[in-house]
Amino acid sequence: MCMTLCLMYNERKLFSFFLDQFIHPQVNLDRDEASRRKSASTSSLISLIKEEKKGGGGGVGHHHHDHNDLDGKELVEIEVDRRSLPRSSTATTPLSFLRPEIMEAPLLFNNGGGNIGADDDHHTSIETGEILHHAPTTLASGEDGSTDYPKVTNIFEAKSICWIESIKLWTIAGPIAFNILCVYGINSVTQIFVGHIGDVELSAIAIAMSVISNFSFGFLLGMGSALETLCGQAFGAGQIFMLGVYMQRSWIILLVTCIILCPIYIFATPVLKLLGQEDDIAELAGRFAIQIIPQMFSLAINFPTQKFLQSQSKVAALAYIGFIALVFHVFLLWLFIYVFGWGTGGAAFAYDISGWLVALSQVAYVVRYCTDGWHGLSMLAFHEIWAFVRLSLASAVMLCLEVWYMMVLVVLTGHLKNAVIAVGSISICMNINGWEAMLFIGINAAISVRVSNELGSGHARAAKYSVIVVIVESLLIGIFFMALILITKDDFAVIFTSSEELQKAVSQLAPLLGVTMVLNSVQPVISGVAVGGGWQALVAYINLACYYVFGLPLGFLLGYVLKWGVQVIYFSFRHSAHTLPILCLRIICLC
Repeated sequence: MCMTLCLMYNERKLFSFFLDQFIHPQVNLDRDEASRRKSASTSSLISLIKEEKKGGGGGVGHHHHDHNDLDGKELVEIEVDRRSLPRSSTATTPLSFLRPEIMEAPLLFNNGGGNIGADDDHHTSIETGEILHHAPTTLASGEDGSTDYPKVTNIFEAKSICWIESIKLWTIAGPIAFNILCVYGINSVTQIFVGHIGDVELSAIAIAMSVISNFSFGFLLGMGSALETLCGQAFGAGQIFMLGVYMQRSWIILLVTCIILCPIYIFATPVLKLLGQEDDIAELAGRFAIQIIPQMFSLAINFPTQKFLQSQSKVAALAYIGFIALVFHVFLLWLFIYVFGWGTGGAAFAYDISGWLVALSQVAYVVRYCTDGWHGLSMLAFHEIWAFVRLSLASAVMLCLEVWYMMVLVVLTGHLKNAVIAVGSISICMNINGWEAMLFIGINAAISVRVSNELGSGHARAAKYSVIVVIVESLLIGIFFMALILITKDDFAVIFTSSEELQKAVSQLAPLLGVTMVLNSVQPVISGVAVGGGWQALVAYINLACYYVFGLPLGFLLGYVLKWGVQVIYFSFRHSAHTLPILCLRIICLC
């Protein structure tokens, strides 16, 4: 709490980047477009002033007046007034701040998800739309009359804002984190059940899920993350009618992506053998990979629908669906493995059923209860898909560079001496670390929603304060998990395996796992801020440098050239990644 208050009290020096850079987090907005929008805003203000002078009084119509009859002094006054207005997002014209009753604004994105704002000569399918509602916020009124926070001037104001932001954050993050933990629990429970069949089965399924499945999971999740930027800012601007179109467009893109990724599953066995995996592990992992192809296609429906609900803070349904799916999955695993005796094939079948249960349940909820954003299937979903793909690819690269890095860790571990124990111990530690990571992915989603919603409403300072609060709270959570791992380092492996040799190997990795828990707590938060503000490309470059220029060569050198073993590989791989949040925070502070 003290850390949070101190950070917020010194807001001029820390996170000043957001005040300048995150106010207009637009996609594909060039300088000519920005100049045109500025000119249009000035013309609208001039028309308003002229109507006021004529005694028109109320409201602003759709008249287009020439402003040449205004003298230079009046034009200067208008320009000064325009600059003194609260800085809004691109989705809301300055007029809406001048007159709150004006309820019409240009779309945040056109129907292709590309350039923002269309002039009269370049019509889109939907040129303007009525603001259906404003972003949910309880911000204090600033001195300029806006609903953004005022500047923090004392410790008591910082404490009050910290409390407000914590409530807002966890109202969103709690259900999202619970849902993600339940969904991740489906993966973990699958490994737990298979791990009690045998060590080879555990290693094979770990390879299949960590390498093959994670490859597609990371790419599809990244592609779907484009909706966090688009839907979050559209919702913040009150343009909720576009959310359903964005979601359908993402469904199309992700389903096509799944078809492209199918060969990776089909040819998993030769690919794993080519990467140097042992034959028995590669063959079993390859069979399992083919059997879970239906689960991959469920993600193409799951992720966009999830982002659709998250952007509107309708997250309670996600928590209920995730919990029901987890309980049902445990029942299916027990039925297929222990009752029917289907082994790893039964685990794959249960995995497929549970994946589609989650996806279809979310779609059913959207169709039934989200009628404001869902108006049925629309042909607009097929318009200018390539512009949407470009943003999706930027989001995918940002996330995949991180997810695939963990995949490389498992593959390289498989080349060590006594590969079954090495892969098994690394997989268990990554599984435990994944539980914490799923919590922080929930926080990641929450801060992305908060930042994008507030920026969509033009509340830059609220976005900044929410980031400060969530970073400090994430660090405290990471410290708690580290302490928990160190206390139980000799015991938690029993959950995954009955092999004493494997339990001992996990115990030796536990101290490194504990430190990882702390250092990994900030990274998802920064990624969430990047997604909320449309900053994906920069973070992708940072990911590339930290993971593949620094971490990968270091792990290979220490683990294989110097033969220092699995502990050093794990340490070098995991902790090289921690330069990522440091670099991001440094960039933010300097800017």
